[in-house]
Amino acid sequence: MNIGKRILGVIPARYASTRFPGKPLAKVNGVEMVICVYRAVIESGLFDKVVVATDSRQIFDTVIRYGYDVMMTDENHSCGTERCNEVLSRLEQEGEEYDIVVNIQGDEPLIKKQQLDEVISSFTNEDTQIATLCKMIEDIETLSSPNCVKVIFDDRDNAIYFSRAIIPYFRGETLEYGIAKGYYYKHVGLYAFDSEILHEIVRLEPSQLEKIESLEQLRWIEQGYNIKVVKSNFDSFGVDTPEDLEFVNSQF
Repeated sequence: MNIGKRILGVIPARYASTRFPGKPLAKVNGVEMVICVYRAVIESGLFDKVVVATDSRQIFDTVIRYGYDVMMTDENHSCGTERCNEVLSRLEQEGEEYDIVVNIQGDEPLIKKQQLDEVISSFTNEDTQIATLCKMIEDIETLSSPNCVKVIFDDRDNAIYFSRAIIPYFRGETLEYGIAKGYYYKHVGLYAFDSEILHEIVRLEPSQLEKIESLEQLRWIEQGYNIKVVKSNFDSFGVDTPEDLEFVNSQF
C-alpha cells in the first residue's frame, strides 16, 4: 500500500548471541540470513530505503559484498530500537528525511510482504505513533510459554499491556475454552514508528514494568505512548538456535 510517506526499513543485526553466535551470517538456502531478510524487505517494494544496522565488521563486510546498504552502529546499544534511531539520525544529518521507520528482525528470514504492509498501513491514520502486529493463539503450548509474549488491546486496537504470562486471566474457564473463543493473542515483534516518536522513546529511562517483564514496549506504554496493534493471519519465526535454522531451511 502506498500511503504517501517516506519509509525507512532498518534491520538490526548483532553478531553476538548466547545461543547462536554469528547467527546473522548463518546460511539460509545457501545465503546469509541477514541477506535473506534484506532481500525479502527490499523486494516488498514498500520501502524508500533499507539499511542493515550492525556492530560487527563481519556482518558489515558481508552486506557490502552484496552491494546493500549497511551502517556500523554503536556497540553499546541495548536494543534494536536504539540502532534504528541511530540509523535514522545519521541519515537525517545527511539531509534524508523519513516519516516512518520499520524495525525488522534480522533473524526472521521467513518475513512476508503482507506483514510489512499490515504494520505500515496503520499510518494511514495520522494519529498512529507506533504500530505492531499480533496473531490469535491456537494452542496451549504457545499460550503457556513465557517465550511467547501475549498482548491485550482496547476496542480501538491500542495496546493495553504485553506480558509473558497468560493474559487475560479467564476466571472459571479452561485455557482450551479461551483459545476456542479467540481471547488470546501473540505479539508478533515487528514494529513501525513515526520518526519523531522514535527519537522520543529512545530517550526514555527503563521502566519498572519493563524490567519485571523484560519487554521494552512496556516503557512506552507507561510513558503514555499509543501502540496500535494490527491483527494478522501471519506468524513470525525467529531463528534462535541451530535447530531453528534447520526448520527454516526446510521451508525452501
